Amino acid sequence: MTEPLDPITLPPLEDADKECEWLRAVLLKWLNAEYLPEPANQAIADRVAQVFVRHRMEGENDLGSLVMAILTELQSFDFSDSFYGEFTVANAVGDLLCDSMGIDRCCGRSSTLDIHEV
Repeated sequence: MTEPLDPITLPPLEDADKECEWLRAVLLKWLNAEYLPEPANQAIADRVAQVFVRHRMEGENDLGSLVMAILTELQSFDFSDSFYGEFTVANAVGDLLCDSMGIDRCCGRSSTLDIHEV
């Protein structure tokens, strides 16, 4: 029988502004690299960074809970000018955070983006 995965816990928040800016920049770079750069990508990255840091400031450190919070809050975001949707963006955030912590999330497959180049 397969064992459940242990939850992934982020380190406690130390610098909200730095974490917000990092996520905004790395997510924007990912959005622009996956398809075509488009103006909506900046608004998406801004909104996600805002939601993420707010939850982190409230003490949320569980990666799964953070991804679900982003997904839930992005359901009211207007993606009509974008190639993306809330599921793709929330999953990308989870992947980018795993990459930043050195967690192999793809069974050896490398990411399309080097998060350390941002």
